[in-house]
Amino acid sequence: MSSLNLDDFTDLIERPDGGVRRDAEERRERQIVPPGALGRLDDLGEWLAAAQSSSPVRPVERPRVVLFAGDHGIAALGVSARPAGSATELVREVIEGGRPVSVLARRLGVPVRVVDMSLDCEPDTFPPDVARHRVRRGSGRIDIEDALTLEEAEAAFLAGVAVADEEADSGTDLVVLGDISVGGTTAAGVLVAALCGTDASVVTGRGGEAIDDLAWMRKCAAVRDALRRARPVLGEQLQLLATVGGADLAAMTGFLLQCAVRKLPVVLDGVVAAACALVGQRVAFRAPDWWLAAHKSGEPGQAKALDRMALEPLLDQGVRVGEGAGGLLALPLVQAAAALAAELPEKPRIPDVEPGTPDEEPAERAEQTGDAVEGSQAP
Repeated sequence: MSSLNLDDFTDLIERPDGGVRRDAEERRERQIVPPGALGRLDDLGEWLAAAQSSSPVRPVERPRVVLFAGDHGIAALGVSARPAGSATELVREVIEGGRPVSVLARRLGVPVRVVDMSLDCEPDTFPPDVARHRVRRGSGRIDIEDALTLEEAEAAFLAGVAVADEEADSGTDLVVLGDISVGGTTAAGVLVAALCGTDASVVTGRGGEAIDDLAWMRKCAAVRDALRRARPVLGEQLQLLATVGGADLAAMTGFLLQCAVRKLPVVLDGVVAAACALVGQRVAFRAPDWWLAAHKSGEPGQAKALDRMALEPLLDQGVRVGEGAGGLLALPLVQAAAALAAELPEKPRIPDVEPGTPDEEPAERAEQTGDAVEGSQAP
């Protein structure tokens, strides 16, 4: 049995400041641009003000991309366009600056942090700042075996909590959360199907690099078989992550919940982040109030999870690559909403007029006019 009590998060997580949100709404009504004219940017600015507990909202000045990395044993069944165990290559490319998230991060001036949780490589393949939270080498093949032991799931979850604390303590004011994995979307699909009570085909997409029809059918079968193993442990979220998740997914779930505890807003990237958020919602129902859906990835599992959490994506650009790229595309929109909410001037106030003055002045003018007309007539 795990010594970790996830129920504690229900008590620790509060909603964003409702009073500050009302202040932000009232401030918005006083600005020169009519409420609603900026569309969702109005809601976005008010959400950010409540999350910051600050009106006017503060600018987002220290965002960060956090990517949890891992390999999944289920990839050995040919459910991904990449070979099993190749997430290590993706991590190396991200670190060296050759992936889409790297390009966007350079352009936007946002640091990228990669956390190795279960890459299929030697522990010393990457520097200690990447590998120090690592739990194991790869995750189990979830159609026939558990992804992790319960102890490993707890260690991964607590690693995510620790990373959230590190980011909050360092002054990060918004996180873009993503994953670097091979086989991760299959595990995510199982979690979403289990928690939403749907069949495998409803949540199974084609992944970041668009697998063909045969690979998609193999992926559906893998999700179906893993789903049978997930259903008996639906009531225990940590056991669910151990059974059909993976070290990276367990860490992302812990990270999301602790960010909500620390009042650190998070932008969710793709289907893996959405699946972990859905697990987090089961743990603490107020937690999704701290999260923002960046974009539609085209993965049906992501759409299902976001709908269940009532999170509406900001963008729809068909970005499937994952790795936080879609989340970074939404960042300028969040920053724009903050700037507009804080910097748009308010409408000029109409000076207060003493009671009776507007009625007296016309009468006085009429009396003066009448006197002048009478005085000008011939006797």
